[in-house]
Amino acid sequence: MEVAKELDVSTVSVVEVSQEILDSARLTPSELKVEMAVHLYKEGRLSLGKARELADMTLWEFRQLLASRGVSPHYDEAELDEDVVTLRELGRL
Repeated sequence: MEVAKELDVSTVSVVEVSQEILDSARLTPSELKVEMAVHLYKEGRLSLGKARELADMTLWEFRQLLASRGVSPHYDEAELDEDVVTLRELGRL
């Protein structure tokens, strides 16, 4: 029996940042990604999941980081509706 594997063909874009800029900001490339993720989430440009992914952190780690920086979680009516549906499916509502 042959099992077909589905390949993830997502595209990766590379952003070039000179070492001089990283040195001036006193950031490593991974720290820059975290800073970008926090900023884009705070501005509403990335969802929590995508920002966490960019930061290469677990959801828990990223939420803790946001809280430590005083960034409030974004929670809109659509997310509330999703949570209500989930709770109903789980029989908790």
